[in-house]
Amino acid sequence: MHCSHCGICCTETEMLLTIEDIKRIEKRGFHKKYFLKIDKEGYAQLKNRNGYCAFYDLEKHSCSIYLDRPSGCGVYPVILDEAVGIIIDDICPQKMTITLEEQKEKGKTVIRLLEVIDAEAKDRC
Repeated sequence: MHCSHCGICCTETEMLLTIEDIKRIEKRGFHKKYFLKIDKEGYAQLKNRNGYCAFYDLEKHSCSIYLDRPSGCGVYPVILDEAVGIIIDDICPQKMTITLEEQKEKGKTVIRLLEVIDAEAKDRC
């Protein structure tokens, strides 16, 4: 994948977080109130600020916690479309730079992440 750092994927993000993601971000010194929201079904999500992920630096066009970013951000633009299966998100302008092998590997990670996220959400409710 050759990311252009356009920020499209960081716009109005709905990125889900695992407990490990949350802990990793907290270790960077951020309080949960800054970056975390829990929806009514118990899912943990990144907050948005001014239309972008709380960690997207508009001036630098980059993630301010890139090395500790959420696991879902690391596999993006490979996502799960519940009607189709594992796909590459159409909104990513660099979607053509992902190899089929990379899509398959990241797809396996997406499935594992969603299993963890679903279990954690159930535990919160």
